[in-house]
Amino acid sequence: MPGIVLVGAQWGDEGKGKATDLMGNRIDAVVKFNGGNNAGHTIVIEGEKYALHLLPSGILTPGCTAIIGNGVVIDLGVLFEEIDGLEARGVDTSNLVVSSSAHIVTPYNRTLDKVTERFLGSRKIGTTGRGIGPTYADKMARTGIRVQDIFDETVLRAKVVGALEFKNQVLIKIYNRRGFEVDAVVDELLSYADRLRPMVTDTPLLLSQMLDAGKTVVFEAGQATLLDVDHGTYPFVTSSNATAGGACTGAGVPPTRIDRVIAVVKAYATRVGEGPFPTELLDEDGEKLRQIGAEYGTTTGRPRRCGWYDAPVARYAARINGVTDFVLTKLDVLTGWEQIPVCVAYEIDGERVEELPAGQREFSAAKPIYEYLPGWTEDISGARSIEDLPDAARAYVLALEAMSGARISVIGVGPGREQTVVVHDLV
Repeated sequence: MPGIVLVGAQWGDEGKGKATDLMGNRIDAVVKFNGGNNAGHTIVIEGEKYALHLLPSGILTPGCTAIIGNGVVIDLGVLFEEIDGLEARGVDTSNLVVSSSAHIVTPYNRTLDKVTERFLGSRKIGTTGRGIGPTYADKMARTGIRVQDIFDETVLRAKVVGALEFKNQVLIKIYNRRGFEVDAVVDELLSYADRLRPMVTDTPLLLSQMLDAGKTVVFEAGQATLLDVDHGTYPFVTSSNATAGGACTGAGVPPTRIDRVIAVVKAYATRVGEGPFPTELLDEDGEKLRQIGAEYGTTTGRPRRCGWYDAPVARYAARINGVTDFVLTKLDVLTGWEQIPVCVAYEIDGERVEELPAGQREFSAAKPIYEYLPGWTEDISGARSIEDLPDAARAYVLALEAMSGARISVIGVGPGREQTVVVHDLV
């Protein structure tokens, strides 16, 4: 049975949670392999909306093991708040497993994230201020605190002392902020140890055993391709690898265990935070997309920047990730436009460019070159097959498929689990 990687093909918020949920009880495990509570999935089941931030979407599927991998950074307070919220709604969360090697978001890194963004002013990255970037920075500097550390107070205290010797100097002398007390940080982290301990295991070993046993495992990315720290619109990116390759390092599985890569892409485009966005709409069409599509961040509530579909971005995602299947979401949001622009190339310094430019300056200067496709007015939310779609909607899907570098296997026509057109099965 397959190892399936699920990624976002644009700037995030494409609807990855729905794609995982669509595979339902045929999945034995879902692994979150990167990011933290700086992004989220919204899933609608029988009219009930669930907003997930740290938890993998498999937490909502009975019998599915939900795994937080070693590549994730975990705010323990947020984790247990999210668990408590689901359990209060009757969701069983006993299927959650956490990697012993995942890093922990500390109180001082949350503070550093916020004050650094304010200090940058007009040069800010547009982070969520939740301490994600500083935690990944500590991981790479080998000064981070991992889940396993909170089960040994001596180790934990030594690491916190070492971290605060530097962090407090930065907070006090550069940002004119109060420093952190070692005891307060240690006590906060230790307070989660007893509840967390039963969830923690060697997740790479568990995954190897599951795949050896023929189980189906989905590796679920947070954020998306254009936010990947290596392959995104740097520096306006997240601090982890949100592309398919990140599943191997962030979950502890070799590339040979990956059988399929599914990329989720909206029928238009959105972005949260700073950075280039060639098809961004700053007019009434952009506001209309935002209102109809409910384009507000799952985690932050921030209004998303909206624009038209960008085919070079989709082709880039297909190439970087090795996409085998696209899931096209929110096609229903486009109902009502007389014609729908699609970006097919860019004009950069007076020249037509067919692919995403490698240089940040060039991409920031890119102007979209549009083709205009006929729109439709029919309600498509009840469509359950490709034949149910009106001719113009079907032609739009086929045009995007031809431009984007991989087949479109699933089409979302509404927020509900059942509001889906399956052209090719994902499992």
